[in-house]
Amino acid sequence: MPGGDLIRLRIAITVFFALDGFIFAGWVVRIPAIKDQTGASAGTLGLALLGVSAGAVVTMTLIGRLCRRYGSHPVTVVCAVLLSLSVALPPLTHSALALGLVLLVFGAAYGAINVAFNSAAVDLVAALRRPIMPSFHAAFSLGGMVGAGLGGLVAGSLPPTRHLLGLTVIGLLVTTAAGPTLLRHEPLVPPDRVRPAEHPADRLDAGTRGPVTVFGLIALCTAYGEGALADWGALHLQQDLQAHPGVAAAGYSSFALAMTVGRLGGTTLLERLGPVRTVVAGGATAAAGMLLGSLAPSVGATLVGFAVTGLGLANLFPVAVERAGRLAGPSGVAVASTLGYGGMLLGPPAIGFMADWYSLPTALTSVAVLAAVASAIGYGTRRATAGRETAVKPR
Repeated sequence: MPGGDLIRLRIAITVFFALDGFIFAGWVVRIPAIKDQTGASAGTLGLALLGVSAGAVVTMTLIGRLCRRYGSHPVTVVCAVLLSLSVALPPLTHSALALGLVLLVFGAAYGAINVAFNSAAVDLVAALRRPIMPSFHAAFSLGGMVGAGLGGLVAGSLPPTRHLLGLTVIGLLVTTAAGPTLLRHEPLVPPDRVRPAEHPADRLDAGTRGPVTVFGLIALCTAYGEGALADWGALHLQQDLQAHPGVAAAGYSSFALAMTVGRLGGTTLLERLGPVRTVVAGGATAAAGMLLGSLAPSVGATLVGFAVTGLGLANLFPVAVERAGRLAGPSGVAVASTLGYGGMLLGPPAIGFMADWYSLPTALTSVAVLAAVASAIGYGTRRATAGRETAVKPR
């Protein structure tokens, strides 16, 4: 494929990553208004919100097959349309049960597009022979920041129905603009890998399942920290350190901004260190940062700790998904994404239980423990995973 087409393809895939973050963040900031609209209690709202998770996890386990059959590019475009349409559904509900049902649909579309565009990105990374995967995830983070910021600005003036319908319109327009680029080009067959139909190792089998699961565990450890800080970081600052609510809200912002910056520099980091040392160094950095963030006695030190944690975790998930996809194609991406998303689901309730048993600062140290585990896994399996990647190359 000519260089110009590769550049256009990279831009199009980046746009879909950003759109995914933008739409999801726009939905999240309207949860309080939709809670009031449905009259749900905190407990019933929590059950309804599980619909997003359940829909995503179920879809992630199935979408890899569709990507192998039809190609990741058309699946990405179709899922973008479904995601854009489904985000308008939650404000149309007036009960927790109805909300949970439509969130199953929204979660299914969200999980599907994540597997599809990550699969497309994995092939492009291999074709370009440059570790650009973090740049795609940086686009997701940037899209999320823009979506959350815009949602905060319009929350006081627009009802959730009009706001989320606006996201639908934006999503469909963006898909109309970027989708044809994906549809014009078949998913790339990287030069070091043949098509799945010709080489059965480019899918999940007995030989690749173990290494792919390893990368999925790294993704799980990373996403656990993201979920924990999103739900508990502000409370720790406000409850344990008596920070002003505005300052407490900056806790996750500092983490998210640092993660975005880390991903923007991820390609350079991977080119200099390679994936193994990037995972080892990132996990160790995140562990040190979270120990500071959870145990420091001052607000300033805690904010620094959260930012260091974001820098450390920034590239672990992109590396894990890319390596899993390199080993087993879309099915590898699906397994790693499912485990990673499971970590994001596990983090908040696990922190809550541990906070009840011990204290919130102590519970937050589990983020540091799992970051260290990710670092250890990355180091301990470097030879085995390198061997499998060599094995999938044609002879």
